[in-house]
Parts: sequence; C-alpha cells; structure tokens
Amino acid sequence: MTVLEEPQTAGEMLRFWRMHRKLSQLELALDAEVSTKHLSFVETGRAQPSRQLLVHLSNHLDLPLAEQNRLLLAGGFAPRYLDEPYHSDAMLPLREPLRQLLDAHLPNPALIVDGLWNLIDANDAASLLWDGVDPELLKPPMNMLRLAIHPGGLPSISSMTAACSVPLIHQLKRKSRDTADQPLADLLDELEPYLPDQPITGPSQQPMVTLDLQTRLGPVRLFTLIATIGAPLEVTAANLAIETFLPTDPTSANRLQALAQSD
Repeated sequence: MTVLEEPQTAGEMLRFWRMHRKLSQLELALDAEVSTKHLSFVETGRAQPSRQLLVHLSNHLDLPLAEQNRLLLAGGFAPRYLDEPYHSDAMLPLREPLRQLLDAHLPNPALIVDGLWNLIDANDAASLLWDGVDPELLKPPMNMLRLAIHPGGLPSISSMTAACSVPLIHQLKRKSRDTADQPLADLLDELEPYLPDQPITGPSQQPMVTLDLQTRLGPVRLFTLIATIGAPLEVTAANLAIETFLPTDPTSANRLQALAQSD
C-alpha cells in the first residue's frame, strides 16, 4: 500500500491516517457521517476543513494525542491537548502523585518511562535493576527496553533473557504500527538482533514471567506490572508507563526490605 510520506497539510494528514487505518474514503465518510465528496475535497486541499470536522475525523481515525494536535495545527487551529515537558510546572499535578506512587512501592523497585521507554523517574530501589550492568547502557537517556534486552543489561545480572521480553516487544511492535511511531519502530529494529531466533514453545510452569535479580544479599525473584494514565489530556502523560517490580515469595520480599534498610 502506498501512503504519503511526511504529510504536511491537514488534508495530507487525513489521507495518511485513513490509509494507515486501511479505510477507503467511502468507509471513513460513512463511519464519520460526512459527505464523501467533502472528505475528498478536504484531502486534496480543495476545501478548508473546520476545527470541528478535524476533531471529528481524528476521533474516528483514533489518532494519538500528538497527531491530533499536529492535525489541528496543520489546519490553522490551536492544538487540542497540552504538550509539556514532564518536569515543567504544568505537569506538577501529575508529577507529584506519581512520585508518591514510586515511593509508596518501596522497598520494591518502581520506575516511570516515556513512550520510547527512556527512564523518566524511579524510586531508590530501582537502582537494583542496573547495579552491575554495562556502564554504556546507563548513559542518559537510559533506555529501559534496551537495558532489559541487551546482553550487557539485565540479562547480565539476572535470570532474565531476551526471550522474556518477546511478548512486550510484540506488543510494542503493534503499538508502533498502530500509531505510526517511527522512533519506536527504529528502537525495536535495533533490539531485534538480541531476540532468540526461535520462539519458546514449551508449556509454561508459572502464571507470569519472573526474573531472579542478583543482589549483594542474594537472588530476588520479581515480576512486573505496567500501568498507564487512565484518561490523559496531555501528550507527555499519554505516553507514560509506570513499571513496578514485585517479589514473588516471602524470601524475596524480606531481601528487598533488608536491602532498603542497609542503604
């Protein structure tokens, strides 16, 4: 399928996303209850879309928040959503509760990443996840996805192998396709050589993937939970993910507590 590269006008962007969603003009027009002729004129630049129409079509095309803003700007309108750096004053109402959430997970590791899985914030216990890994992987911006898959990262200090990350990689590949996120796709292409050639096909023996993290007090067995903001109204917030690491047994929980008390 041929699509426009680097669409600039509102019409070009609508056409790009319509084709990316594998919709014909007729299908989108029927779904959005707009005239096929008018939609065609908008895409070719023969008609100037209103702000209301652009918002309406972006909802039906399920555009990411950043792309909705870009579409409105291309049409000559103010963006719909805030787009602020995480550490800006505008993000304080979100940043402070998330910081409290990270600290509340102590002594368990917890961290926040952006849409490319670059580390945004972490509690003190999260340093266990990179204590002893290749220093090259710790240079900012530290990428937690690269840290989890690269042989010099988490696999070097835990039982985690690249194979453990295959389900997440597949999920992120779908996301990069759905959102046309080229930077994320490029990152996944970089990491793909570290993944196993053959998928693991044997029966599972436990309900979730775990990792035995090597610490100075002995191994700690963990599993992860990943959460996102429920109803974001800001571009940065929409791309945040909170990852928490929880102990799978009392011995691991006690060791995490002892590690926190010994710092």
